[in-house]
Amino acid sequence: MGRLLQLAVTFFQIGLFSIGGGYAIIPLIQEQVVERFAWVSQKTFTDIITISQMTPGPLAVNTSTFIGIQIAGIPGAVLATFGCVISGISISAFLYRLFQRYHKSEYIMEILNGLKAASLGLIISAALTILLLSFTGTSVISEIKTADWTAAVIFLCSFFVLRKWKANPVAVMIGTGIVGGVIYTLF
Repeated sequence: MGRLLQLAVTFFQIGLFSIGGGYAIIPLIQEQVVERFAWVSQKTFTDIITISQMTPGPLAVNTSTFIGIQIAGIPGAVLATFGCVISGISISAFLYRLFQRYHKSEYIMEILNGLKAASLGLIISAALTILLLSFTGTSVISEIKTADWTAAVIFLCSFFVLRKWKANPVAVMIGTGIVGGVIYTLF
């Protein structure tokens, strides 16, 4: 299978199983593009996730686009993005029809409750993956001993400032960028 077709199929499958949204999909994308196909390194994947979070638009779409560009340029970006999005559109159209028809069904409501629980688990997994990637450069929990504790302290301080004083997130990002630049440049 050609690389472009493989890219489209992979992101179609990722989009098909992306219950829970952008953050829930990160471990699935990582498993495919870093571990299974080795299209990008763990470091590149971490950089792509960071850029995807700062770029306007849905995280899954941005990540698909950036990975597609890394792998096969503009055609790769188009196919990865299309593959990721078309499955969600198809599922949404199907579910809309289903819920219109069975919106009072107790079984459908129970299925939704199960999907909510699964989504929460995927989001928590994504949050842990992002934290591990940020502090260790890998998503392997056993690598916690190699964590960048300076980055962890900066994270905790910024988290505290955001929660305690409801500071502007952009100002906190700029401030932590300056603090990180000074610390990592001097030490």
